[in-house]
Amino acid sequence: MKSTAAPIEHYENFPVASVLCPAHLRAPIAAIYHFARSADDLADEGTASASERLQALADYRAQLVRVAQSDNRQDALDADLAGATSLDPRWSGIFSALGQALHAHQLPLPLLHDLLDAFVQDIEKTRGQTGYQDQAELLDYCRRSANPVGRLLLHLYGVHDAQSLLQSDAICTALQLINFWQDPSLDIPRGRYYFTAEQQTAHRVAAADLLALRQTPAITAMVAQCVADARATMARGAPLVHAVPGRMGWELRLVVQGGLRILDKIEALHFATLNQRPKLGKGDFLVMAWRTLWM
Repeated sequence: MKSTAAPIEHYENFPVASVLCPAHLRAPIAAIYHFARSADDLADEGTASASERLQALADYRAQLVRVAQSDNRQDALDADLAGATSLDPRWSGIFSALGQALHAHQLPLPLLHDLLDAFVQDIEKTRGQTGYQDQAELLDYCRRSANPVGRLLLHLYGVHDAQSLLQSDAICTALQLINFWQDPSLDIPRGRYYFTAEQQTAHRVAAADLLALRQTPAITAMVAQCVADARATMARGAPLVHAVPGRMGWELRLVVQGGLRILDKIEALHFATLNQRPKLGKGDFLVMAWRTLWM
């Protein structure tokens, strides 16, 4: 199993703890991001077997439980996290930072466990070579794989009302769906299947064509519908940018525009993402910055 001591390079469609983020929140936001990203790597990267991946995630979860149970007093927490046997050396830096964020900001622990549950599901789905039956099942996965991150960030911003939480869920679900429709050329060869059986039936898509990455007219129509649905989901959440205070509201605008710009790029490819992976370039970030001014 790959160590996190040498981090993998990651491409993102949106900023993470950028200069727009208030200085006092950069550390906890970075801690949440690195916790989630490293767990995702355990589930997805390298050459480990499914059993090895599941064991690594079980170990990872045990570290989460350990830091969550540490004494809430800062001096005691510092001493515990500094102990030679307190943390697994594979992830000591990640959990040291996360432990500080957990206790300093009283982060909701169930949301972090939801993320790990989603990564376990990824492994099990890949091992079984199974996909999702319908939209409800896929959205339930998004509820655990993406929505917790938005809710954790809202917690840090001090935004707790029900409408904002639902809008955050819509943005995060849209971002997760956009990643799916951006990446079939990578996901399908890895045994990750996010086009649901329901979608394939509705568009009369042959599973053999998907597996062979053949961009048939039926698959193009299915991707186009997926893109339209993701855009509509993002639109339901976008008003949240006006509820998040200060500079973080501007960072959220960039996050939303990053997702929308990827949808633009997929459309520009005529939805042919089985053989091409659209990515954002410098020019796209200028477009995103301009569009944030008019949200």
